[in-house]
Order: sequence, then C-alpha cells, then structure tokens
Amino acid sequence: MRLALTAIADELRRLKASGVTSVTVSDEGMAALRASLETRPAPAAASPAPRRKQAPEADSAPAAAPPAIVLPKGTKQAQWEALKQAVLDDAVCRAKVRPGMKIVLGVGSLDAAIMFVGEAPGAEEEIQGEPFVGPAGQLLNKMISGMALTREDVYIGNIMNWRPDLPVGADGVQTGNRPPTEGEMAHCLPYLRAQIEIVKPTLLVALGATAAKGLLGPKAFGALGEVRGRWHDFGGRPLMVTYHPSYILRNPINRTKRLIWEDLLKVMERANLPVSDRQRGFFL
Repeated sequence: MRLALTAIADELRRLKASGVTSVTVSDEGMAALRASLETRPAPAAASPAPRRKQAPEADSAPAAAPPAIVLPKGTKQAQWEALKQAVLDDAVCRAKVRPGMKIVLGVGSLDAAIMFVGEAPGAEEEIQGEPFVGPAGQLLNKMISGMALTREDVYIGNIMNWRPDLPVGADGVQTGNRPPTEGEMAHCLPYLRAQIEIVKPTLLVALGATAAKGLLGPKAFGALGEVRGRWHDFGGRPLMVTYHPSYILRNPINRTKRLIWEDLLKVMERANLPVSDRQRGFFL
C-alpha cells in the first residue's frame, strides 16, 4: 500500500509541475482509497520507522559547478563521441547514477532537422541508457510516425543525463519519478546545448513543462498552457512547446491527442515537411 500511495503522490507532483491544477477521480476510486486507508494497520509504537533518504529540495544544486564544454574539431560523430565520454567522466553525473544504472545521452540522427527535448530518464531509460524507451517513448515514436518520420530521422534528448532520485523501498527499487531541481538542470544543460551545437537542428520541440522551463528559464511561465503551442526562441533556433507524451497516457482521449498533434502540425510546416489532408485530420 505504501508503494501505491508513493506512486500516486509522485504522479500528483509531476502533474503539478506540468501545469495541471486539478484531477478527476471517480466515486468508486475515492471509495476504494478510503477503504484502503481505513484498513491500514496502525504503526507499532515501540518500532519507529527507519529514517529514509529525503528527496532534494527545490533549490538544491550539485556540489560542482556546471561543466564548460569545448567540442573538439572533427566530424559530428567524433564530436558526439567526445561529448558522451565527457558525460561519462563527469563526477556529478557518475555520483548521481545509482549502482547498475546508466547515464543517458541523446540518440538519433546527427543531421536531424527536428530535435525533441524531454525532461529526464525514467526507470526504463536508466536501465537501457537511452531516452524515451518506456511507455512515453513508445507513444513518442507513434507521434513521430504520424509525421511520416522515424525515430532515426530525428534527434531525441533530455534536459537531464540521470534519473532524479527519490527514496527507494526495502528492495532498493525507486518507485515513481520527480521533476529535476533547478540546480540539477543547470548542471546538465551545457551537455544539452553541446548536443544542439553538434546536431544543428532546424528547430526544437520541448516535451512538457520541465523541458520548457529548462530551455526558456525556470521563471519563464507558470502553467504550461501559457507557452504551449507557440513558437519561442532558444539560442537563435525556433522552439515549439507542447505536452509531454505522458500527458496522453494519463488522458488517452482524442481531444488531448489533438492538442499535441496541432503543435506537431506547426512543427511539420516550419520544417517544410509535406502535410497531407489525412494528417491534418488526425484525432478530430
């Protein structure tokens, strides 16, 4: 039950960070939650709960200063390999990655016209060392396919190179995810900027509120709706802000899908990709 409640709390924190101010819960769901809480055994007075590691505060920052990245001369592939090694050698990144897990750098075409930027690795990503390979990643692949592109045609990266930590259970497994702190994002942003410098995409797509705040600045907006669906600028490149694919996973209805698809139609047009009448009518 504790893991379930932790997962619910993590998801509510994530929704709040994405700009969601309310959620709908069915009467049956509320009744089940109340019943579960009422039947929980009271903790034994003589057995205090063990102390658990607390999640970082919102203003916490890694001890080391953000890295200064200088890319070597050479091909894009050589530069990317050098950048990957720099991330692997970063003492902060190494310290933040839990034992047995991997640092995550972007993937895709180094000549991509479109670069998608997400928030941070999740459970599946830190295992495989690749961004967007879990359920949200599978949905992103479908979105890219709807644009008549493949995952190999675009570049996909994250603000963060490691999965932001939360307290783990007795089995050592982390349940849920949390948005990275401003300090964590500040440390990893130079690596993302370096990837943009290598790939030189025509435009960027920020997936979700955390990615948008990482690129536009933590105080650039309140709710995601203030900046979503409009063009912005990041280092002289057009930046489109849209919802994270996980938003569709939480709200799998055509209205939600259409919101994101309308943003991607703007991306296709800006990138001079052909848009068919069929594509224009998706999710209507």
